[in-house]
Amino acid sequence: MKSDNHKNDIVLVVDDSADALSLIHDTLEDAHMDVLVALEGKQALTIAKRIRPDIILMDAIMPNMDGFEACKALKADPALANIPVIFMTGLNHTDDIVRGLEAGGVDYLTKPIQPNELIARMKVHLSNARLNNNAQFALDSMGQNLMTFSELGEIAWATPQTHALMAKARMTTVWRAEQLTLLVKNWLAHSPTEGNRLPLKNLEYPLTLKFIGMTEQGEALVKLEDGDRLTGAELLRQQLALTERESQVLHWIANGKTNREIAEILEMSPRTVNKHLEQIFPKLGVENRTSAAGVALRLQANAE
Repeated sequence: MKSDNHKNDIVLVVDDSADALSLIHDTLEDAHMDVLVALEGKQALTIAKRIRPDIILMDAIMPNMDGFEACKALKADPALANIPVIFMTGLNHTDDIVRGLEAGGVDYLTKPIQPNELIARMKVHLSNARLNNNAQFALDSMGQNLMTFSELGEIAWATPQTHALMAKARMTTVWRAEQLTLLVKNWLAHSPTEGNRLPLKNLEYPLTLKFIGMTEQGEALVKLEDGDRLTGAELLRQQLALTERESQVLHWIANGKTNREIAEILEMSPRTVNKHLEQIFPKLGVENRTSAAGVALRLQANAE
């Protein structure tokens, strides 16, 4: 099985049983996968940081650091958190299966491992991981200040641009752990609606979190905004020399709203919206709402 760039998938197998390692190693090599081996959790973490695997097969019960703790440590590292972990266990108790999934595992297999089932399960999770990675790469390359939080207020993922903005505001690891986590946890506990903002103070300069929505993984998708940077209608008002009402109308035009919808949002008549547009077009040097929206969208994109 080949990955998207035609290289073999790299699999890290973590197990303290020589017999289990031998069987799995041969099965994976026959499937044209490159195999890395670790005998316990700490060794697995060291290898994963040095050579990032595409997927990890993790024994549940091992000496020193067991599979549950090793998986938690992996998920706590942003560089490794997206690697799918499949647990392998001889335990068939529901509590142990749940424990593995709660630690961050995506699946589990009961020993003795059946080669055909192992490969079939791995194909599914490798495919899902590639889709997730492609989506994340797209977001990263768009230059958006996006991030996700767990319900406990912990950062689950962030684009490089978000990390840069946090560093620019001198958001230290200690500040994130002692203040940001609690602020976000309380914010999310009140079920914020789309567009709701949470100001962040006591930084080098202010930042704001804007709630976008919930991901399929149950994480909060948030945009990190520079508190000193103008956004939305206020940006349009100042940059395009519009009145407050004109900037609000243009803002909603750029967001794809009809005149009737804008009228309802701004509590005015559709006729008044048209009157504002008649003033906006000549100020922007355009002839229609599509061109006006284009001006607004380009200005907002450049301000990101």
